[in-house]
Amino acid sequence: MAQVKLTRLDEEGQMDEKVHVTEEGLATLRAEYEDLITNRRPAIIQTVALAREEGDLRENSGYHAARHDQTMIEGRIRQLEDMLKRVEVIDSNAAAKSGGLVRLGTTVTIEIDGEQETYTIVGSVESNPLEGRISDKSPWGQALLGSKVGQTVNIQTPTTVLKAKVISVT
Repeated sequence: MAQVKLTRLDEEGQMDEKVHVTEEGLATLRAEYEDLITNRRPAIIQTVALAREEGDLRENSGYHAARHDQTMIEGRIRQLEDMLKRVEVIDSNAAAKSGGLVRLGTTVTIEIDGEQETYTIVGSVESNPLEGRISDKSPWGQALLGSKVGQTVNIQTPTTVLKAKVISVT
């Protein structure tokens, strides 16, 4: 039987799970939010107004495209507001406090089939595997969390199980 993960909601019906980000990630989220509020929202409001002046709204593709863009911008603003309410900054000294264990904010070097790879464990908002930043919620992140130097962990992929040896944690 499949497991179902239940997400708790707060009094307003919003998810109350923390959003883990680094200081850099928090600055990026805030900058995006400010840009949307101060630049993109006013610009799209003006675009919608200008398109509305062109006449018949039923056949006005410019108006419909602008309204679509406005909906997308407003949705992203709401998403960012929700994330910023739930943000928890990852301790920049995580490695020093980890006691040698892989945890959120640490950088771990692993060896798989003789090849070494280095990843930083971050929250899902900042994950970018191509840049070596993997989410603590990903199969790789979950397998590595709590491991220590010298330990071998099993990483479940869609097609196989990889055996990864932890080389270093910083």
